[in-house]
Amino acid sequence: MRPQEEQFERRKKVLYDMICDKQYSPMKLKEIAILLQVPRENREQLREILDSLILEGKVELTSKGKYRKARAKFLTGTYIANPKGFGFVEVEGRDEDIFIPEGQSGDAMHQDKVQAVILQSPEGKRQEGSVVRILEHGVTEVIGTYQQNRSYGFVVPDNPRILRDIFVAQENSRGAVDGHKVRVLLTGYGGGGKNPEGKVQEIIGHINDPGTDILSVVCAYGLPTEFPEKVMRQAERVPLETGGADREGRMDLRGWNMVTIDGEDAKDLDDAVSLEVKDGHYHLGVHIADVTHYVKEGSALDREALARGTSVYLADRVIPMLPQRLSNGICSLNAGTDRLAVSCLMEFDGRGRLVSHQIAETVIRVKRRMSYNEVKAILEDESGAQAGRYPEQAPMLAKMAELSALLRAARKKRGAVDFDFPEAKLHLDERGVPLEICPYERNIATDLIEDFMLAANETIAEDFYWQQVPFVYRVHEPPDAERIRNVAAMIYAGGKTRKSGAGYALKGTSDEVHPKEIQKMLDHVKGKPEERMVSRLMLRAMKQAAYSAQCGGHFGLAAGYYCHFTSPIRRYPDLQIHRIIKDVLHGRMTAQKSAHYEEILPDVAKQASVTERRADEAERETVKMKKAEYMLRHIGEEYDGVVSGLASYGMYVELPNTVEGLLHVTKMYDDRYIYHEETYEMTGIDTGRTFYLGDPVRVRVIGADKVMKTVDFEMCD
Repeated sequence: MRPQEEQFERRKKVLYDMICDKQYSPMKLKEIAILLQVPRENREQLREILDSLILEGKVELTSKGKYRKARAKFLTGTYIANPKGFGFVEVEGRDEDIFIPEGQSGDAMHQDKVQAVILQSPEGKRQEGSVVRILEHGVTEVIGTYQQNRSYGFVVPDNPRILRDIFVAQENSRGAVDGHKVRVLLTGYGGGGKNPEGKVQEIIGHINDPGTDILSVVCAYGLPTEFPEKVMRQAERVPLETGGADREGRMDLRGWNMVTIDGEDAKDLDDAVSLEVKDGHYHLGVHIADVTHYVKEGSALDREALARGTSVYLADRVIPMLPQRLSNGICSLNAGTDRLAVSCLMEFDGRGRLVSHQIAETVIRVKRRMSYNEVKAILEDESGAQAGRYPEQAPMLAKMAELSALLRAARKKRGAVDFDFPEAKLHLDERGVPLEICPYERNIATDLIEDFMLAANETIAEDFYWQQVPFVYRVHEPPDAERIRNVAAMIYAGGKTRKSGAGYALKGTSDEVHPKEIQKMLDHVKGKPEERMVSRLMLRAMKQAAYSAQCGGHFGLAAGYYCHFTSPIRRYPDLQIHRIIKDVLHGRMTAQKSAHYEEILPDVAKQASVTERRADEAERETVKMKKAEYMLRHIGEEYDGVVSGLASYGMYVELPNTVEGLLHVTKMYDDRYIYHEETYEMTGIDTGRTFYLGDPVRVRVIGADKVMKTVDFEMCD
């Protein structure tokens, strides 16, 4: 501990002892300062120490501004508001949040740092509490729709968790009119019945203008839209072609038969694959664009890439991590061009076991760009007509399919969890209007590339772990066993009650669940109506994967070592890993270099995790928005769906096109329904008709809200 930190802790102890002394307590700040002979100019430092004691829950501040020993159990955390009025306080280090009933939020807004007190701890249920103090406001800007009144306006927040409209005085409106999407700076947080106040900082556009909806999400998540001038100048100096000097000292693989396999609309091609079979062994090459050759550590390009962390794929646009001159140009593995790569060359035996591997800087030339659909057609066409169109690639692809199946079987055997449910694929017109929404189905080609990338990522991670050099790992911690068991109980109860089999009881100890058991659960429901719903519930019950400078294994993959190596064009951790690999290959991993990485990698991992979550949330928001917009044009139409969620107020129903909406109990016209939490069923009081997770139901669309990103159904039968 540094001297100033020791001094701070000593002063904190003295203060706490004084406040606990009945002779002095309770006291105002001024009284404490006088007793301790603290000069007026140093009282702010005294307040900082007192605030620290409050944060620790040792001291509380009375309504009269006096400090005293805390009488109740205080906890500090982040307030998460719910659109229905209640909320939760997330406390770091606690597995379970504190439930804050409506009226107990203490005027806290979403994301505020608060101090809460536990009111009750019902047996078997979540603890309930009350917010007693707002320590720090978490939201400083709000994106919303401006509504004009005579002499003032209001901004209706896009985020439904911000429950109060923002008052904007006329002189602070920046000329906004009805329907403008705006970014407003909060100048006051209201409370006591008063609305927060704000000042319009930016007019994003009108709600009827094309692209304004997505721009609102971009602004809400603070996503960068332009590269700084210095970054662009540096990008312009990057060559358009690979020069002779660039190729020196590299393994020359330009004569190898290698392909890229991506979606038809992909522009940044950062991975290529090759395969040769010799003496019954598969020699797989995974070749990844060498982005670090052009993006040097500490450069403007590098700093901007770290700040962005990842490329963001929204419904109608991509916000790249690197300028297009690199991402779609010199770093993209375009067919027929010389490109620099970092290659992971792996040898597998006839059972799919890794025998040996080599990591090398290479120069490559992709023979052919192929799409998932093309590869799928070749591999599934029994007539051989499709293969005849690709005489050089088809035999290699057939062997790739063999190896892919072996790798997948090996992963399943060790217990890796395979969530098989489709994501939404949106088709928009030039104005951003959704024309079609359909499931993005995986196939033999997408599986093949996934298997090869996973193999490379695991191989690289294990290699560098045992080399004991600083590294960035992809870590997925084991889930909370109780959460998994709750989902398992739901599935088991539903299966038994429905008499669709005995259900599946999850095995394991009271505090640990093996990924193999989760996969058995998924296999148990495979092909049944509830398959997609169970997959989603199990996924939500698991923890989020993150980046770390420590190797913690990957629960979902049942892998002891895992990293992200295969996408340096769009993910910063991959780029960072390439830099480390090259330092090791060139003998530059000195003690000084190692210490440098030890210092920076925890922050790199944290930044990458934060920006990844930001990107994921923004992507989900735009998809939900476009789904609601699409359903607005289908009001009154009927669909067959399945029950995807159950609650006291109704059922969530998912349609075949992946759109999910609410079927409220008041719109279930054939009976009065009650939700039974213990058996996870919705039952009609008069008819006894019962709905379970995964049951089919026919619904009619009665409403959709693009701003709230919601869809509402009513029952048809």
